[in-house]
Amino acid sequence: MNPIEIAPGVYDVGVTDWNIRDFHGYSTDLGTTYNAFLVVDEKIALIDSVKKEFADALIDNISRIVDPRKIDVVISNHTELDHSGSLARIMHRIGEDKPLYCSKMGAKNLVRHFPQKWNYQAVGSGDELKLGRRTLAFLETRMIHWPDSMFSYLKEDGILFSSDGFGQHYAGPERFDDEIGDRIMVHAKKYFANILLLYATHIEKLIRQVAEMKLNLRMICPDHGVIWRSDPGKIVKAYLNWCRQEPEKKAVVIYDTMWHSTEKMAEAINAGIMAEGVPSKPMHLRAWHRSEVMTEVFDAKAVVVGSPTLNNNLFPTVADFLCYMKGLKPKNKIGAAFGSYGWSGEAVKLIENELTGVKIELAQAGLKVQFVPERPNLDACHEFGRKIGRAVSGP
Repeated sequence: MNPIEIAPGVYDVGVTDWNIRDFHGYSTDLGTTYNAFLVVDEKIALIDSVKKEFADALIDNISRIVDPRKIDVVISNHTELDHSGSLARIMHRIGEDKPLYCSKMGAKNLVRHFPQKWNYQAVGSGDELKLGRRTLAFLETRMIHWPDSMFSYLKEDGILFSSDGFGQHYAGPERFDDEIGDRIMVHAKKYFANILLLYATHIEKLIRQVAEMKLNLRMICPDHGVIWRSDPGKIVKAYLNWCRQEPEKKAVVIYDTMWHSTEKMAEAINAGIMAEGVPSKPMHLRAWHRSEVMTEVFDAKAVVVGSPTLNNNLFPTVADFLCYMKGLKPKNKIGAAFGSYGWSGEAVKLIENELTGVKIELAQAGLKVQFVPERPNLDACHEFGRKIGRAVSGP
């Protein structure tokens, strides 16, 4: 993407990755962006960089505004390589003695990624950097979503450079929230559900601390996706709501199947849930990516998981999803397990163990059917679903 001026003397010089489809296990079916920002004042500051493969594009974008050698300081808000991968090229181009500002943990992490002896300037919350007419203030934001993460705030303009906070994996023609509208919230929720959910309690506390600082927040510039300029408070309010993990009265039925037996059970259970007036969505794990499934789980009250028994164990895709969900630790949910089997039937109990392991309360005992479910079995599945539906819609 071409650089654009987002405020007087402040430029988005980031790049678009149109073709990425998997971001360490997260489905990026619409690609993503690696946003970086240039502040031109008496001192010129580059805030964040991009993935290594896009270093040339970043340098080209900067060159359309200023000679990269005129950059005086570099700010690294986050060490992860989609934001730091091109630092070696940048520092070599502008001069490796130029100051590189980062958090204290960021300095430790960057040294382990890059062997060059750079001029690290470790900063903490409350530290400031005078650029001329403008001032950058730093705020440590540990575990949003790495220990090194920090925000940089351009005080005079009210612009928050929020690293991986408030971002979305989205690549499109739009650069700002008002250009895409509410459609971006789906991507923002997916990003929170799959990347930040584990740290929700910590994030809520941090946002409230920032609110107490009474920043004149006019714009939020994340390192992925669109810039929030028309209503930055909207995404902040959404984060506070998502952090509370108050589920909606809906369910999701997650399953895989070998010879369609578990699938038939899933469909009957799902129908039973909906018969109680509760929205429910069946999700076949070979038709839906785990990150899409997790986005549905995020705000569902009931998580119902089904698997056939394979080699006395879970079906691989079910085991994969349960492991993925376990790492994100969703809260305030009820669950149940079901599945078909040939001669042993361990899968249902194994699912229950995984659900209770992440403190998902079992709404009822698991349901298993040997071989192909017949009408009485499917009726039992339907009633199984109705009981879950009643548990969801109840007080």
